[in-house]
Amino acid sequence: MMESGAERATGESWMETLEQRTIAKISWRIVPFLIVCYFVAYLDRVNVGFAALTMNKALGLTSTTFALGAGVFFLAYFVFEVPSNLLLERFGARKWIARIMLTWGLLSGLMAFIPPIAASTGASTTSVFYTIRIVLGAAEAGFFPGIIFYLTLWFPAVYRARIIGYFMAAIPLSSVIGAPVSGMLLNLDGSAGLAGWQWLFILEAVPALLLSVAVFFYLTDRPADARWLAPEERAWLSARLESEREQRETARHFSVLQALGDTRVLLLSSVYFGIVASNYGLSFFLPQIVRDFGLSFTATGFVTAIPYVVGTLGMVWWGRKSDRMRERKEHVGLAALLAGAGIAASTLIADPTGKMIALSIAGFGIFATLPVFWTLPTAFLSGAAAAGGIAIINSIGNLAGFAGPYVMGTIKDSTGSFTIGLLVIAGLVLLAMLIVLSLPHDEGLELPPDT
Repeated sequence: MMESGAERATGESWMETLEQRTIAKISWRIVPFLIVCYFVAYLDRVNVGFAALTMNKALGLTSTTFALGAGVFFLAYFVFEVPSNLLLERFGARKWIARIMLTWGLLSGLMAFIPPIAASTGASTTSVFYTIRIVLGAAEAGFFPGIIFYLTLWFPAVYRARIIGYFMAAIPLSSVIGAPVSGMLLNLDGSAGLAGWQWLFILEAVPALLLSVAVFFYLTDRPADARWLAPEERAWLSARLESEREQRETARHFSVLQALGDTRVLLLSSVYFGIVASNYGLSFFLPQIVRDFGLSFTATGFVTAIPYVVGTLGMVWWGRKSDRMRERKEHVGLAALLAGAGIAASTLIADPTGKMIALSIAGFGIFATLPVFWTLPTAFLSGAAAAGGIAIINSIGNLAGFAGPYVMGTIKDSTGSFTIGLLVIAGLVLLAMLIVLSLPHDEGLELPPDT
């Protein structure tokens, strides 16, 4: 019997409602919780930039030694990133992310006790600073790419830019909220015999420890295990994600080793390197740039937050715009252009207001690139190859977390100014723009099968 037009329309309407209901349910269940987790992760990663306002003098760190300690985190992160993500794929996100958060929370808090550790071991405070940062990098490795991989297990491709944008909004939000809080915590100097920078590390480590327990009991590894979804919702989501996986693997099936050595994966790694250099170059040194305006610690915190407010709005809006237009490369390229231009312009402006406007434009560009960028590798990788490919892109890209701050710190010590370092970073993100625009990208792999 032939299906009537009305029956076909009713069926399509029902499927559309099922899709909307399912996506809304998993979005509300998963995304806000992951935003909180990443907020805490990123805050613990970059709060060393605020601690530096008083910690550097207390520990006898120059701009170069501080930059090396801030950046050496990413060398360990690089080494352990791929193994960690493959272990997450094997053991499940719930157990592995809980382990990551527990160990990084303990180590982040340990940063507060560098002086007594140095005194008891006979090591220099600089050596202890370097050592804890290295071990912290190893502990946190795999968290971010693990979450990106985890989201591919729950959301069809056409939703990913906006969902990743919501999740990654935790990066600028950690500075919007964390910068003023960190600035105020520095005023606790002398409380219970501890310096303000020590209280900063202790108090900002506690949420990670609490969330490690919450992750273990709250997250669900895969849609098939989601008893909080109705049976028809689980069935639709599993079928949709499986059909997308088959569509990608029909175009080309990647093994883990093939993904790690694929030219596109390596070029995307270089693009991400430029983006990350701009992000961390500002994250670690923006408080010092703003402090040079002659502001108090608290005022420095609030002014430092401005580019991140702009970045938060840009990240969410740009990701939704990319999904709506179903276009990726030009969205990444234009945002990278704004990032590089804003950073470069800030070096030409002495007036604090003008400098902050330029840095806010840069903040928009830096954070707007991120959610759209991560749709590029997930469009052609799946399964363990996606876990490995995402991890290698993130690990190579995050080497810029070492290189960017180290270049900034070394040049600052040599010249007394951040200008040349900022121009180097601007050049890296503009080079990333050129590379991403030259890459092939099959947008058809992101469309629902049979469309």
